[in-house]
Amino acid sequence: MELAERISRGVKATFGANVLDVVANAALIVILARYLLTPEEYGLLYFALSVFGTVGILGTLGLPSSAARYVTEFAESAPGQVPHVMRVTFGVLLGLSVVVGTAVTLGGPWLATILGDAALAPLLLLGVGYVVGESLRQYLTAMFQGLNRVSWSAVVRSVQAVGRVGFAVGFVLLGFGVVGALAGFVAASLASVVVGGIVFVRYYRSFPTVDREEGIVRRLLEYSIPLTATRSASVIDGKVDTILVGVLLNVTAVGYYTIAKQIAQVCVTPASSLGFTISPAVGEQKAGNRADRAARLYEQALEYVLLLYVPAVVGLVLVAEPMVRYVFGSEYLGAVIVVQLLSVYVLAMAVVKITSDGLDFLGRARDRAVVKVIMALSNVVLNLLLIPVFGVAGAALATVVTFSGYTLANVYIISLELPIEFAGIARSLVGVTAVSLVMGGGGGASGAARHRPADTSRGRGRRRGHLARRRRWRRTARRPAGRLVSHLNGTARQSGRA
Repeated sequence: MELAERISRGVKATFGANVLDVVANAALIVILARYLLTPEEYGLLYFALSVFGTVGILGTLGLPSSAARYVTEFAESAPGQVPHVMRVTFGVLLGLSVVVGTAVTLGGPWLATILGDAALAPLLLLGVGYVVGESLRQYLTAMFQGLNRVSWSAVVRSVQAVGRVGFAVGFVLLGFGVVGALAGFVAASLASVVVGGIVFVRYYRSFPTVDREEGIVRRLLEYSIPLTATRSASVIDGKVDTILVGVLLNVTAVGYYTIAKQIAQVCVTPASSLGFTISPAVGEQKAGNRADRAARLYEQALEYVLLLYVPAVVGLVLVAEPMVRYVFGSEYLGAVIVVQLLSVYVLAMAVVKITSDGLDFLGRARDRAVVKVIMALSNVVLNLLLIPVFGVAGAALATVVTFSGYTLANVYIISLELPIEFAGIARSLVGVTAVSLVMGGGGGASGAARHRPADTSRGRGRRRGHLARRRRWRRTARRPAGRLVSHLNGTARQSGRA
């Protein structure tokens, strides 16, 4: 299969899976946040997920990415070594995830006390299922990417995305509340592992069997060290800020911050699809002494991302308030300022999506790890300084500042590896920025001209009615059987009187 055709198919499959993931997650977010859970419960759910994500790094280290890198290399030069890479990394990762998950489950009450929220304890009991399921899912996704079969990575993600909606909503409706929602996340991860594992075994058996090359295990573990540092830094950057918001503020603020970050993650779906697909292709072209071709591939990807996301930043700032009000409800209006600040983070994250994985496939994981660790530690310090002063907006500001620096460093490192020509990219960036600012200014002015003062008395009445309906819905969701019985009994009494 030609390189262009393989990339095209991979982008389509990954983008399709990302679209399904986005739609499913958006549906789940709206259903949970607007109808089934209060802001406090929603914040508590993602507080627990942030804790799992932070400790879960010990369950994978950098093994999935390290294995993917060597599978890509050996598939071209020594196919007989691929099964050894798969078998060794799978065994180590499974053992690590079981140990870490069990520790989280057994130490849940103690960890909840340390974090200052006893309500976390019941959720942390699900730690072993979550850590093992997510570790294996990440491993399968990375292995399919290393095999240049990203369509199967897309299938694994799709199963998890759809499963989360079905399981989480179903368990909450059965009356299990926020614990049920978390159990739904665990069930979805395990379901995706079952589906991906069946395909993984088929690819494992397709390679020839030869004696294991001397030093493979050492090379795998050595290369996983900088990847572990990078991933640890990613977790610190992406999860610890949520934990700090919960510890320094409250779980309601966690709900606001989570909503804003989820919106940002939805926005980077196209860039994520493109980056996931071109990263192994860039590494493959460089390994084949075609650095110029790899550079042109990255340049085109970067230019497309800038043309798409610079206008998106302006648009997100303008629509943040009505989007939060009408999609999530007025109870989440505290998230508006966070969404507006994180619009810059969306652009930076889109550039990183097409750059960072490529560095791993180019063998520059160690350099990226150093930058990532510095960025993550800086983010923690800024969060500690800004959250007490600016509240949840301080966490967003810290994320924007530190992640922007990390993005520039990633682009610089890849430019040392590939002969990238930045002149054309800079011209495109200047042009699209100017057009976006002009159009954004016009849109903001016309929106202000259309604005009319609202009838506050009618607005308060509507809000009271809306909140009453949400309370009735939540009572129904948590006690569906009792609600149904009461309804039937009432109907029977009315029929008897008649």
